[in-house]
Amino acid sequence: MRVQLIDPSADVLPYDHALAAALARRGAAVELVTSRFVHGPAPASDGYEVSESLYRLATGPAATHPRLRRALKVAEHVPDLLRIRRHAASADLQHWQWLWLEAVTTRLLPRGRPQVLTMHNVIRRDRPAQGLAQRMDAVIVHTRHGAELLGGGPRVHVIPHGAFEHLTRQPDERPLPPDLAAVEGPVVLCFGVVRPYKGVDVLLDAFRSIEGAELWIVGRPLGVSLPLPPPPGVRYVPRYVSDAELPAYFRRADLVVLPHRNVDVSGVLFAGLAFAKPMVLSDVGGFREVVEDHGAGRLVAPGDASALADAIGELLAEPAERERLAERARAAAAGPYSWDSIAQRTLGVYEEVLAA
Repeated sequence: MRVQLIDPSADVLPYDHALAAALARRGAAVELVTSRFVHGPAPASDGYEVSESLYRLATGPAATHPRLRRALKVAEHVPDLLRIRRHAASADLQHWQWLWLEAVTTRLLPRGRPQVLTMHNVIRRDRPAQGLAQRMDAVIVHTRHGAELLGGGPRVHVIPHGAFEHLTRQPDERPLPPDLAAVEGPVVLCFGVVRPYKGVDVLLDAFRSIEGAELWIVGRPLGVSLPLPPPPGVRYVPRYVSDAELPAYFRRADLVVLPHRNVDVSGVLFAGLAFAKPMVLSDVGGFREVVEDHGAGRLVAPGDASALADAIGELLAEPAERERLAERARAAAAGPYSWDSIAQRTLGVYEEVLAA
């Protein structure tokens, strides 16, 4: 089976590479069609082809100029879509991982080849993207919650996001910065791009009552202003952290916290599973399913700083409970959230679409 995985802006590049490698291990001929990743080195290919043929001007000399990069992406978008349309003849199907400028993109989807879309986020402008789903031959979502938001139906398939276990075995893994490596007490980690819906303000409020531990907020702020100077016991790493740097933060963390106000899924959750970390998660979207189905974390009400503080404090004081949650995370990563399992289920969707 010849499959083109398409992620025009490299929006979910770690997912792309993990899925492509797993599909290739199961015998598929996979080409990842994407653009150059401008924030750092991309994962190495493993048994599949990579074509960085999209947005070549925007990700070239303009890569360090965000406004110019966006303007060039707009200019290149239609020509690049037409190139993808012509290129469809070399595959049995195309599997989109993200759509940019959706109204334009869906009108220029290739004809004559099945079109599959993974909706990593089923919400568009505060409402489910049901119209987008109807333009595809099949839609993959990561949670039952996401399928319900789309209204279900035979086109919608639930396949979980995979645990990013490749992050745990990198040959060029880098150590923590010296100031962080010198920290001796417990560490609570909040990782990923800092956006308003991720509830970092709630976490900062909750951490006021936590003693004897540090909170590390690691990720580039986007649409959020972190209070300066940081509150007592809080450290910021306000930048993009590469895959080679990431493991050191997760290995050092005693607890990972995702205090989102709302979410379907988060890649950070699946890094936490891969590193077998005990986690405190808001009781929203797919987070609830990970805890209810596999016990891999503790849930708290979203936006409730007091409940969040209680959960963090209790787990920091109970090493045995942290180890129990870590073991649940380890088992989930090796089982239902393993990439071999996900690739098998994804190939099943492809076969169903091709048969139709």
